[in-house]
Amino acid sequence: AQLWPPVVTALAFRGQTIFHTSNGEASLFEVNIRYVGGLLSAYYLTGEEVFKQKVLELGEKLLPAFNTPTGIPRGVINLGSWGWASAGSSILAEFGTLHLEFVHLTELSGNPIFTEKVMNIRKLLDKIEKPHGLYPNFLSPVSGNWVQHHVSLGGLGDSFYEYLIKSYLMSDRTDEEAKRMYYSALEAIEANLVQKSPGGLTYVAEWRGGILDHKMGHLACFSGGMVGIGADDSVPEKRQHYLDLAAEITHTCHESYSRSATKLGPEAFRFDGGAEATGTRLSDRYYILRPEVIESYMYMWRLTHDPKYRQWGWEAVEALEKHCRVDGGFSGIRDVYASTVSHDNMQQSFFLHIRTGPLWTDCGPCRHRQSFTCWGQGTSRLLVSRILQALCK
Repeated sequence: AQLWPPVVTALAFRGQTIFHTSNGEASLFEVNIRYVGGLLSAYYLTGEEVFKQKVLELGEKLLPAFNTPTGIPRGVINLGSWGWASAGSSILAEFGTLHLEFVHLTELSGNPIFTEKVMNIRKLLDKIEKPHGLYPNFLSPVSGNWVQHHVSLGGLGDSFYEYLIKSYLMSDRTDEEAKRMYYSALEAIEANLVQKSPGGLTYVAEWRGGILDHKMGHLACFSGGMVGIGADDSVPEKRQHYLDLAAEITHTCHESYSRSATKLGPEAFRFDGGAEATGTRLSDRYYILRPEVIESYMYMWRLTHDPKYRQWGWEAVEALEKHCRVDGGFSGIRDVYASTVSHDNMQQSFFLHIRTGPLWTDCGPCRHRQSFTCWGQGTSRLLVSRILQALCK
């Protein structure tokens, strides 16, 4: 597909100027998923050499982050000096969400160092002792030991698991290490975190040193789609089970939307004190245009062609239009349970490149598998056309 020429021109200009005037600290993870992923995607979409040149320059500048005793990168980068600031513990969802982009950097440059860096991360995680097979969210880049035993499929953990299954799919199903680690992690998650509420809703709790916190964050709602796309490559006797589990989790996340006054979901919802799929705390009731629930609708529509997932996606569109559209775009809201909404006056950057992509692909047939579509944590998902091909066969 061709991009509108003025868009290509604007992107190329931005590609020529980016990083020369930037200053201040930023997350290595965010630089990777937004800038590296975005530039890679722009190059694959347009073929413009400026994007390839700039993404390889940027990739080189990120390499010092890995200069730690373990090779686990630190989390914070200074964009002015490209110096590195200690951020204490490294976060699983951050250092575990580099693999797809860095493999592509190696493919484009011919330099194996990018793949070597992320493979070192994977090998360390593979061999380290894991409590009950679970991956805690914090790891010391100095000692290589877990810092605390907090496990979550939501914030701090989420995209690590997603990148395992997508690495396997992106490799044309040849990355057996990623496959093994993904299904082992999924088994541990199901054994220790997946719960059923008294009302019959399946949810993924958080784990704090062996104690369950019966809370599910909006971020964790990506897991319905993740479990779904991995179902077909599991052992034959588990395939339908995982597809059913994916549907149950996605249904629960839909319930978190349908039980609010705005038909939009809270930042987190709980299953305690008689509440089910409801944000019971004031600090959980806001909505900042997050995409994960609709992302799972998109995956489940692609996998099952059950029309309810399209319908749920359309319901979300209507709710966004009604409650979040403002003169300058779309705004988050402070309380999804309030009949009169209060806007937070902020359109998150991920809204356009993550939120609207799954809504578009909800309605597109599989003939679009050659196109690049935003599929999750960042624009890096645009890279994974091979995943689209695998799912649409």
